[in-house]
Amino acid sequence: MKPADLIRDDSSTRGLTMSDSSSEKGPGASDIGRVNIKVRKVTHWQPNFSLSGPGEPGTYLFQLVLDHGASEVVLTVNVEDADNLFDWLAASKDVYYDVEREVLLFGARSVGS
Repeated sequence: MKPADLIRDDSSTRGLTMSDSSSEKGPGASDIGRVNIKVRKVTHWQPNFSLSGPGEPGTYLFQLVLDHGASEVVLTVNVEDADNLFDWLAASKDVYYDVEREVLLFGARSVGS
């Protein structure tokens, strides 16, 4: 079985689902090119913090520039997520953003890395 045989497009859910048998394949399951994946490389990023007011929590924003300005995403996160996201972005050589699913992908790593 080819890897493409495991992926099928299920219009009732968002994104891709795994098929556990070849009899459940949807239309185009063996043709991975029919699945439209929109992923862009994060080429620049900028963390921001703005005060909300005296005694109120501030707002953490991350501006992600995709493919040298082809697109831009602004993420609003809490303090814990801001700390983690900063660390991940700073430590990762390659970062990608799936525009359709709104997911950050932190490059490929070898098992055990």
